[in-house]
Amino acid sequence: MSKLAKKPFSIPEGVTVGKDNNRLILKGEKGELVLTIPPGIEVAKKENAVAVSGKESRIVGLFTSLVKNAITGINQGFRKELELVGVGYKAEVAGDILRLALGFSHPVEYKIPEGVKITMVENTKVVVEGVDKQLVGQVAAEIRKLRPPEPYKGKGIRYVGEVVRRKSGKAMKVTVGGA
Repeated sequence: MSKLAKKPFSIPEGVTVGKDNNRLILKGEKGELVLTIPPGIEVAKKENAVAVSGKESRIVGLFTSLVKNAITGINQGFRKELELVGVGYKAEVAGDILRLALGFSHPVEYKIPEGVKITMVENTKVVVEGVDKQLVGQVAAEIRKLRPPEPYKGKGIRYVGEVVRRKSGKAMKVTVGGA
C-alpha cells in the first residue's frame, strides 16, 4: 500500500462525505463534487475521517490524492492566474465568454465551461477559479494554448510567475560568430 493511503485522513469542519453505490459525494461551502470509486477500492468513513484501501497500491494512492484534492477544492477552492504579455493584448469576460485580443486579425472567444469562474484583475490578468483541480488546470492550459509565450520577444499568455527562456535572435548570432 502506498505511503499516502496508510492512515485515514481527517475531514475538515463544514465538509460532508457520503457514499452512494460506487460514488463518493463530497459537499462543502464552495460546492459539491462527485467521484467515481474505481473497482477494487474500498472507501470507509469513520467518524471524522476517511480511509481508502485496496489491493493495487498505485490506484489506492491515486484515489486518495483525488479525494484529498476534492476536499481541498470544496473547502478552499483552486485558483490559477494567467497574464497576457504583448502590445494590445487584453481580455474581457462577457457572460460565459472570455474575449481575448491576442494580436490576431480577429478577437479570440473562449467559452467558459460550467464549474469554472473566470474573473479579470486587470485587462491583462485572467484568474481561473473553481472547486475541481483538474478542471481549473485544464481551462488555464487551454487559455494559455491560444497564444503560448514565444521565446524571442516573450509575447503571449503565461502563468503568473512563469519564467520564459529568451533566445537571442539571428542578429545576435551574426555579431558573436562573425570575424
